[in-house]
Amino acid sequence: MRIYNSLTRTKEEFTPRVAGKVSMYTCGPTVYHFAHIGNLRSYIMEDILEKYLRYLGYDVTRVMNITDVGHLTSDADTGEDKMLKGAKREHKTVMEIADFYTKAFFADCEKLNIKRPDVVAPATGCIAEFIDMIEILLKKGYAYTAGGNVYFDTSKLEKYYVFNDFDEEDLAVGVREGVEADGNKKNKTDFVLWFTKSKFEDQELKWDSPFGVGYPGWHIECSCIARKYLGEYLDIHCGGIDNAFPHHTNEIAQSESAFGHPWCHYWFHVHHLNTAGGKMSKSKGEFLTVSLLEERGYSPLVYRLFCLQSHYRKNLVFTWENLDNAATAYKKLVAKIAALGEDTAPTDAAGEETLRAAFREALDNDLNTSLAVTVLYDVLKAEISDGAKRKLIGEFDTVLGLGLLDAAKAQEKEEREEAPTGADPELAAYIESMIEARRAAKAAKNYAEADRIRAELSARGVTLIDTKEGTKYTIA
Repeated sequence: MRIYNSLTRTKEEFTPRVAGKVSMYTCGPTVYHFAHIGNLRSYIMEDILEKYLRYLGYDVTRVMNITDVGHLTSDADTGEDKMLKGAKREHKTVMEIADFYTKAFFADCEKLNIKRPDVVAPATGCIAEFIDMIEILLKKGYAYTAGGNVYFDTSKLEKYYVFNDFDEEDLAVGVREGVEADGNKKNKTDFVLWFTKSKFEDQELKWDSPFGVGYPGWHIECSCIARKYLGEYLDIHCGGIDNAFPHHTNEIAQSESAFGHPWCHYWFHVHHLNTAGGKMSKSKGEFLTVSLLEERGYSPLVYRLFCLQSHYRKNLVFTWENLDNAATAYKKLVAKIAALGEDTAPTDAAGEETLRAAFREALDNDLNTSLAVTVLYDVLKAEISDGAKRKLIGEFDTVLGLGLLDAAKAQEKEEREEAPTGADPELAAYIESMIEARRAAKAAKNYAEADRIRAELSARGVTLIDTKEGTKYTIA
């Protein structure tokens, strides 16, 4: 498998540090509000990556943090704590907000067939780990105290901008949105490891520490949580492209300074979901959620297919028209699967393996999900039995996560319930004879003839429905 590594800006052959095992870390949500569908695009694509690694036989351990403290409204350690902002908005405590929106996030993930990570770690449960790493950085001379806060000293690094070729002047004070100088910093790119009570007097969550009563900065969380559950080496670190700077940049700086060696080999970044106005963002008031899609009649899995139709390293443009197109494609795909039989004819091992190879080739090439979806259509057109087609589609869908077989079964059930109770005897006899001829053709592996019979019946308004109990039909 070749995957694009944001750190080296090249496609590389994926080789885990320990053969057969993959340590994978995902930046989780800041749980102060609902996740919008732009956020969820990243988690969908990270889910595909994890599931494909498992499909290839790797033993994957995936860890995700939940940010319930320390993430300020500016990623440059300025502004209000997002969790406190959410609590004020809803007149609740920070922990009430965190609990509600954590559950909401994973409810959305379940609707989108996103697997829950092996470890989900709220930041508030790892305060001791944060303090420990900060003490290490202070002892090694990579951190300093000023104005009551503890800062990481970026001047101690040989290279800070590891993901970009930016000059320092290009980034003002190292923020993506807005510029606000912190007079306590020795260098404009320094970042906070620990805030004390001097920052916000109304901060709800505070802890005792050797540096004063306070709370951790956002960036320290992921380094420490990853270390706690995965050790001092990572194979893959995932997140949205907007996390690359400053969040992931700062993670690398503090982790490698504390550990004294390279930390993570592969960095996997998913690009933005855009609207006509640019990147989807809560701050811009563009707030499309899974629930809102459902209210408008869209299955969450239609949105998942919409995401899979584009490469994760390209910005994806959301419009209702584009989502409608995905809904139509999903409906047609499910209908084709529902029309398949569940016969037990001998399998064509060579034909099946050719299709498996095409599926792997697509995903081995930097997770080309669009091409992998195309392979599903190749399966439906292949000269193999209907049972083999169902088997392959189910196998591939363990990675793609589109819920295709379940959706097809639901459609079959609906069609059976709507099927006519009777038909013209002459027509019924004709249909039954054609069904028997089709069965014989399939048994002889003459799938072209079987398809011809289905098409002939379809032209006369007869739709065949293959079930475990035999072939049924409806008449238009």
